[in-house]
Amino acid sequence: MKILHTADLHIGNRLHEQSQAEEQQMTLDWMVDLVEKEKIDVVLVSGDVFDTAQPSGQSLKMYYKFLTELVRTNCKKVIITGGNHDGASVLNAPKELLSFLDVTVVGKVSDNVEEEVFAFEIEGEKMVIAAVPFLRDQDIRKATSGQHFENIGDRFKEALIEHYQKVGEICEQKADDDTFVMGMGHLFAIGGETSTSESERNVYVGGLGDIGADDFPKVFDYIALGHLHRAQKVKYDYIRYSGSPYVLSFSEIYHKKEVVILSTNNKEFSLEHVSVPVFRTIKKVKANLEECLTELTSLSALNHQLTPWVEVVVSNVKANENPIHEIYKHIEDLNIEVLKIGIHKELENKKVERVQLADLEDLTPEETFLELCQLRNLNLEEDPKMKDAFYEIYNKVKERS
Repeated sequence: MKILHTADLHIGNRLHEQSQAEEQQMTLDWMVDLVEKEKIDVVLVSGDVFDTAQPSGQSLKMYYKFLTELVRTNCKKVIITGGNHDGASVLNAPKELLSFLDVTVVGKVSDNVEEEVFAFEIEGEKMVIAAVPFLRDQDIRKATSGQHFENIGDRFKEALIEHYQKVGEICEQKADDDTFVMGMGHLFAIGGETSTSESERNVYVGGLGDIGADDFPKVFDYIALGHLHRAQKVKYDYIRYSGSPYVLSFSEIYHKKEVVILSTNNKEFSLEHVSVPVFRTIKKVKANLEECLTELTSLSALNHQLTPWVEVVVSNVKANENPIHEIYKHIEDLNIEVLKIGIHKELENKKVERVQLADLEDLTPEETFLELCQLRNLNLEEDPKMKDAFYEIYNKVKERS
């Protein structure tokens, strides 16, 4: 059996107010072609199908087009779980209709956890999948009502572990010795591989509930995770984030975008990491003004399927230079769009540097938080509780908006 694992499609995402519909559609079309070419039997999407809880009509059309084209391929089953960005009611609304097309949707946690576990057989191979969606704050409170915890992180962790234990027990009941058992999840699991590149920034998307690789039940032969946008394993090869299949912010431009294909043989499996083609070049240019202008010209001269998007950070600005005016004037006749301009300055009497942005509105809340942490010399790896606190507040604000 062949299984494709992807996640974090974020259909409808806008990069600095620019619609990413074109590259998203091209990536989804490529994914359908890959399913057909590789004779994929099962497609898993581990949360964050949409970028917002109330997606636009264009985003919904893209989603349904993707599903209808998938079911026309060799694919026997599609399983989709809800993420923290998704509106559970939007995902669940057509689930009964989609089930007739062998598309299974679990938009939110059910009172009956058995409704998250699915057993099926494809060409003699048996599989059980625990399709666990993102656990929201209300799910956590309900699961841990009456229990006392010293801090909110313990409550989230305990609720997640307990939920996976329950679905794991159901999986054990439905599986025999030859059944391949999979778990799905949309959460932050500690122990993932971090980048060694100083240019890369870890993308932590979501809230608390950071459970470790060893907290998952041992019944799972593979755990298909979503939530982190960088493809990576979590301690073990069988626990993986597929990452988002395309760049969703400038902080992701150094990520290798991929989908994961599992080839199973009863309880054994092998992994193949398939790189996703780059349909739109998204790049960061950092140099003095003259070098930035030269690099923008060179980038524009290359052949591109879609207009490149660039962030420019100008360093060593001279007294008589107006970088913002010069850059926008320079690109008027170039096939290129500059979405973000920053000025790189060294702070007086400090050994740290910061980027003073031309327009604060260009920053996302996450980018603002991370820039401030860098400015204050705060190491989020050494103090993860600060990161948890920010995302807990941020998620609550987003859910209410």
